[in-house]
Amino acid sequence: MTQKLTHLDAAGHAHMVDVGEKDVTSRTATARGFIRMSAKALTLVTEGTAPKGDVLAAARIAGIMAAKKTSDLIPLCHPLAITKVSVDLAPAPGGIEITATVKVAGKTGVEMEALTAVTVAALTVYDMVKAADKSMRIEEVRLVYKDGGRSGRYEAD
Repeated sequence: MTQKLTHLDAAGHAHMVDVGEKDVTSRTATARGFIRMSAKALTLVTEGTAPKGDVLAAARIAGIMAAKKTSDLIPLCHPLAITKVSVDLAPAPGGIEITATVKVAGKTGVEMEALTAVTVAALTVYDMVKAADKSMRIEEVRLVYKDGGRSGRYEAD
């Protein structure tokens, strides 16, 4: 199946899609990612003993702020009046799993906002414990769910 890329015009140039005629619908997107780290770094995070402070709280707020600023970071994203952002960080073997859900009543989806929230939350974790582990890796950032709009529902395998 060939899909038309909506951010390219007839000449193949990038442009911002006109969503003016689209209907306002309820839209939701959830993204997930993982930041892999050493046992030492994970202990600093989970015990709340990182020198820079509460890593999980800072990362949660950073993810929320990032979702709200996505259109300032991604050139062709529309500014959206987001109605909800949640960012959850869960310690797991080998690191922290990060999940972000974003909701809007709008004319375009919030997939990029959810992905941005996860990525910036992971970068914040990295920044706050990099003194203990510079080899941390941000992995597996992906869209796991979206609903609403013309394309309907998507759920990752």
